[in-house]
Amino acid sequence: MGLYDILIPKNHLFRQINELMVFDFVTDELKDTYSESMGAEAYDPEEMFKLLFLKALDPMSDADLVERARTDMAYKYFLGIAPEAEVPHSTSLTKFRKLRLKDAGVLDRLIGKTVAIAKENGLIKSGRIIVDATHTTSPYHSKTPTEILEEESKKLRKAVYGIDEKYKEKMPEKPQTEEFREHIAYCRRLIETVRKDPKLEIHENVRLGTNYLEEILEDDLAELHSLQEREAMIGHKSADTAFFGYKSHFAMTPERIITAVVSSTGDKADGKFTQELIEKSIENGIPVDALIGDGAYSGKDDLEYGAKHNIAMITPLHPSVYNGQESMRKCHGFSFNKDAGMYVCTAGHMAFSKTHNGGKKQKGETRRVVTYYFDVEKCKNCPLRNGCYKEGSKTKSYSETIQSDLHQGQIEFENTERFKELYRERYKIEAKNSELKNVHGLNRCDSTGLFSMTLQTTMAIFTVNIKRIITLMNEKA
Repeated sequence: MGLYDILIPKNHLFRQINELMVFDFVTDELKDTYSESMGAEAYDPEEMFKLLFLKALDPMSDADLVERARTDMAYKYFLGIAPEAEVPHSTSLTKFRKLRLKDAGVLDRLIGKTVAIAKENGLIKSGRIIVDATHTTSPYHSKTPTEILEEESKKLRKAVYGIDEKYKEKMPEKPQTEEFREHIAYCRRLIETVRKDPKLEIHENVRLGTNYLEEILEDDLAELHSLQEREAMIGHKSADTAFFGYKSHFAMTPERIITAVVSSTGDKADGKFTQELIEKSIENGIPVDALIGDGAYSGKDDLEYGAKHNIAMITPLHPSVYNGQESMRKCHGFSFNKDAGMYVCTAGHMAFSKTHNGGKKQKGETRRVVTYYFDVEKCKNCPLRNGCYKEGSKTKSYSETIQSDLHQGQIEFENTERFKELYRERYKIEAKNSELKNVHGLNRCDSTGLFSMTLQTTMAIFTVNIKRIITLMNEKA
């Protein structure tokens, strides 16, 4: 500690984090995942969790994280180990993620821990939450495992040839077939060849490419044997742009402390998880009395939920997200994509056009019907067509009735000064989206599967919350 007192400044981020909180809660949370009588002695869960925190703070591969922790005294100080102490192998991090952090309830409580710290320090001053969703693309897209290995090995070879074209003669022979096992063996030979040459290892782009390829083989090999990323789905940012991956739906206070998150596949509508975000925020100690969001959160169910629980819904109405009468629906499971302005069917296909069909009288009021049209050729071969598509039909449409009487109160509320004043706070969550994606790696999935996405999102949120708490406390000082 004497050495660290000399090396680590008083205002260093890691020193402020260690003064803010004690990480022993991690051991209590994960104690049921360890056995006292079976297996070799495990690494300290607190140290392992801190390594994941460091990875979320400054995204890098597991191998690069461990290498930095081995030589960076600030990292060792934060980890609570002696300067000469060894750090866990990168493969231990993989096991820690998969074996110890498999309980989604634990991940929710990690976010709750940061909210509790913010409340204890008087940093959260209201019951308002701002909600939004951001997308994360899968690095695998819809490629086969062989295509993934071909692409990453090609990047590594290109980095090597950029140093010296003569290395082409030293590289192992590439597979001549699409056999997955041959490509795995080739990648291992390629990694071994690069690692044996000290002239290559000193180049950072080569070292990072080698570590990343090795991490794919070690961390995701169990998933790569499938033909594609099994859980990610195609989502739409507009009628013309799409992505393949996941979404993170989260709630945040005006002080920019995230209170809840739900991870989903990319095809899920933003407003689908409104009530879950409210309930998780309440569980984490936020007495929610107002929700601020864009038009995706103005659906019938959400407005009714807000009215029932006395929560002001600061969400501008979007006509296409109003839920009509159940009898008007031809199919269940359709969701509205507010960015594209179109409905997406249960199978994930987006409508290509829509029409406004005038109006009809119901209970003395004229109610407009909007009809969305889908590609009938896709419907004919869809595995979910039973009960949705009628055999022989030349068109497939989905209609919603916009119910003006249900939303009249919300329309009047939108015109009040209170609504306008609170809605001005919505921009804050856009900045938080940018921070999560561009600074803490949430623009790209680290691994495959929805749970891996949930873990990555949780660690990123835990990290930004701790950083924000320290910033707010420094401003108060």
